[in-house]
Amino acid sequence: MSASTSDLRVLKVGICGYGTVGRGTHDLLVKNESTIARRLDCIHLTVTHVASRSLSGTVFGVGKWSTDPIEVVNDPEVDIVVEAIGGLGTAFEVVKKALSAKKNVVTANKALIATHGNELVNLASENGVRLLFESAVAGGIPILKCLREGLAANNINWLAGIINGTGNYILTEMGNRQRLFSEVLREAQALGYAEADPSFDVEGTDAAHKLAIMASIAFGMPLAFDKTYIEGISSLELDDIKYANELGYCIKHLGIARLSDQRVQMRVHPSLISSDELLASVDGVGNAVVVNADPIGSTLYSGPGAGAEATASAVVADLIDLARSPRSISQAHIVPSLGFSRLVTDFEILDIDKIESEYYLRINVEDHVGVMANITGLMEKFEISIDAVIQKEKSKNCVQIVILTQMCVEQVLNSVIAEIENLKSVRSSVVRIRVASFE
Repeated sequence: MSASTSDLRVLKVGICGYGTVGRGTHDLLVKNESTIARRLDCIHLTVTHVASRSLSGTVFGVGKWSTDPIEVVNDPEVDIVVEAIGGLGTAFEVVKKALSAKKNVVTANKALIATHGNELVNLASENGVRLLFESAVAGGIPILKCLREGLAANNINWLAGIINGTGNYILTEMGNRQRLFSEVLREAQALGYAEADPSFDVEGTDAAHKLAIMASIAFGMPLAFDKTYIEGISSLELDDIKYANELGYCIKHLGIARLSDQRVQMRVHPSLISSDELLASVDGVGNAVVVNADPIGSTLYSGPGAGAEATASAVVADLIDLARSPRSISQAHIVPSLGFSRLVTDFEILDIDKIESEYYLRINVEDHVGVMANITGLMEKFEISIDAVIQKEKSKNCVQIVILTQMCVEQVLNSVIAEIENLKSVRSSVVRIRVASFE
């Protein structure tokens, strides 16, 4: 049964920024209007004010448009503000002002949440409103809702994900077609998968923003982007991808968060993962996250991680969540933005040299008798066990030795690497890639 006109409550949405995310959100609200209406019954979501510095005229179906996003925030008729500007400067000002004005906010801005989220979440709570950001992580995959609500009864042990489509596309092309990083990056830029300045994607900052948000919601701790270890993929070579494949692995750029004994790991870096793992089959620009929790075990979430439609899907889902909330709702009944009413502030966040992992090492050496014995002797000296070894002739008098270690502390491994690099027969720096264990 549909609501009568007199029963209908209209929630007016203001969109700040009318690029890919802002326009995509507006388009989806119009396109799926009938489905959204059936979900909400007595509530109608409508965009009434849009702000964009690039607008040259009115937006179809919208009564007001501005070049200043603060005008949207100050509009007394706007109930919900969608921040789709991006970046930290103006976006931070807009969201802060909207929350202070007791307006609910939806944003897709992972950099903003990862960097200023603690302040903004507290501000929302103080003003009795909500800050939602499902679209900030993994695009159309509802991973934050799964962590915050679907897995609310579980203790989350760890999560690992491919959370940057650009990097995954590059590694897929390098692995499947033996193409150079620089060549694939140029193609990704031409296809619109990578920005003109791709550093946030290929050097891991984008993934680290998303990992910090997921870890906070998973473990119930304040956002800690500044303590996340970040390593990119720009230095990966085809030899490493090829040798990893020979050993039964592929290389993916992963974000990994783990909680054990009150200690948290948060790290983004290239990882060897077994070719049998589900994440190994996620290719191209796709995203995927594995979550391990007690009692449910491991669950996998995958899908499109970016693009207008995927991101808009998550933004509009947040708008629907806000529309479903009663007009007057006590703070006690609001689902906390970070999933927990009380955050743990004394977890130890481990430095990267304190983690334990298995490792892939590639060592370029002169082809002399005794070289292998010297290297294995150093490994034995530091009590690091070897799981597998392969040896490849690279050129005349040069051999590449590839070693898979068993589990060891990274600080200890660093000491071994330093001594190996001091051997006269070693020609260059040792290449080290961590092996991701999903146990």
